[in-house]
Amino acid sequence: MGFLKEFKDFAMKGNIVDLAVAVIIGGAFGKIVTALTDTLIMPIISLVIGKGGVNDITFTVGETVFPIGNFLQAIIDFILIALVLFIMIKAMNAAMKKTPPPPPPPAEPSSTDKLLMEIRDELKK
Repeated sequence: MGFLKEFKDFAMKGNIVDLAVAVIIGGAFGKIVTALTDTLIMPIISLVIGKGGVNDITFTVGETVFPIGNFLQAIIDFILIALVLFIMIKAMNAAMKKTPPPPPPPAEPSSTDKLLMEIRDELKK
C-alpha cells in the first residue's frame, strides 16, 4: 500500500499537474502553428521557390534522391513556435514586473536603547 500512496502523492503534486497542463496546451499550440505554416507561410514560400511546396524540395546525388522538404518544414515550424513563445514570455515578464517592495518598517529599539532613552529623558527633567 505504501507504493500506491507514494505514487499518488507524486502524481498529485502541483508541479506534475502544471506540467501535464503545459504539455496539453503545448500540443494544441503546436497544431495551431502547424496550421499557420501549412495554410499561410508555406504557400508564400512555394510562390517564391516555384515548387509545389516546401515538402517537394529534393536534391539528387548520383542516383539517390534526398527529400529534404519535410525536414525544412519541421525547422520552419520549430522556429515559428520558438519565436511566438519568446514573444509571449517576454510580454508576460513585462506585465508581471514587480514594483520594488516597500522598505521594511524601522526596527524597534533594543532594550538597551530603550533604557538609555529613559535615562536621557530623566536627565532632561
